[in-house]
Amino acid sequence: MNFGPMEYTVARIDGDYAYLQQEGSPQEELKCVARALLPPEIAEGSLLHYEMMEYTLKGK
Repeated sequence: MNFGPMEYTVARIDGDYAYLQQEGSPQEELKCVARALLPPEIAEGSLLHYEMMEYTLKGK
């Protein structure tokens, strides 16, 4: 298990889930994450920082 730090881009939002693309690894499969675990202000294209099982909006 990787607890980070890692960077992701929100590739797609679909209802209660967001699909994240790992930065620097476009060949990797999108990671499906429940939106309840993500900052509420995310949108498609948002940059996220993941560390210690927590997602934060990058730049805040």
